[in-house]
Amino acid sequence: MEYKIGNLSLKNRVLLAPMLEPNDVAFRLLCKRAGCGLTYTGMVSPLSKQKLDLDDKPALQLFGNSVRGIKSFMKKYDSKVSLWDFNLGCPSKLSRKLGHGAFMCGDLKTIEKILRAMRANTRKPVTIKIRKSDRSLDIVRMAESYIDAVCVHARTIGQGYSGEVDYDFALKVKKAVGIPVIFSGDVDEMNIEKILEDFDFVMVGRVAIGNPSIFSKSGKKFGFDEYLKLARKYGLFFRQVKYQAMNFTKGVVGGKELRRALVGAKTIEEVEGIMGKNK
Repeated sequence: MEYKIGNLSLKNRVLLAPMLEPNDVAFRLLCKRAGCGLTYTGMVSPLSKQKLDLDDKPALQLFGNSVRGIKSFMKKYDSKVSLWDFNLGCPSKLSRKLGHGAFMCGDLKTIEKILRAMRANTRKPVTIKIRKSDRSLDIVRMAESYIDAVCVHARTIGQGYSGEVDYDFALKVKKAVGIPVIFSGDVDEMNIEKILEDFDFVMVGRVAIGNPSIFSKSGKKFGFDEYLKLARKYGLFFRQVKYQAMNFTKGVVGGKELRRALVGAKTIEEVEGIMGKNK
């Protein structure tokens, strides 16, 4: 069965949430291999000059508070992504300082200019990710003319990534628009199916870190050894590989001892040797 976001067909309604550190290309590819319906990059500025590995054809999440650079950036990467997302939900101190993410939600005129520019420069789906705020419904009603889906993280800026998710607020957003709504916030193995009764898609974030198998319906496990092969293929730096190794020790027998050993690792080969002891 296929599920639609705009003109994009997906085989799974469970998506990998945009996360800056965990979502390197190797991890995204492993999640997709496990069965993830769509992977997202972390936030990327349209002014960025960094090299982007997009072999998984992810959703590419943009951030910023102006239209500067959007046209040329989207032209450069449009053929390599599945859809474009605009972040209106980041609650970080940097977002506060620079006035983007969740901190630009009071500026509907600028948001509309950005979404209009994104819509004009792609035939791929365009989506937004928002948080709970007094302006959220105004934003989605305005944005509906330009976007193909909206993701709702039903926590306030003040809550960050903790505290209770306001499920009823997310349902209000669902009722307010005629486009697919993606639910985000405290999604795990226990509640995915229930959430999908009310929403079109769900995003899995923190519980997917070190656990790409959460997307697998076959019961097959996708572990660090497969991640490492992909990390080497794409030339990921040692620091990133070590960080992901730490993530893959979560919930495993002897995980605490593995993390202690990983602290002293100085090379990818040392990381591989330590993680190999857990097989």
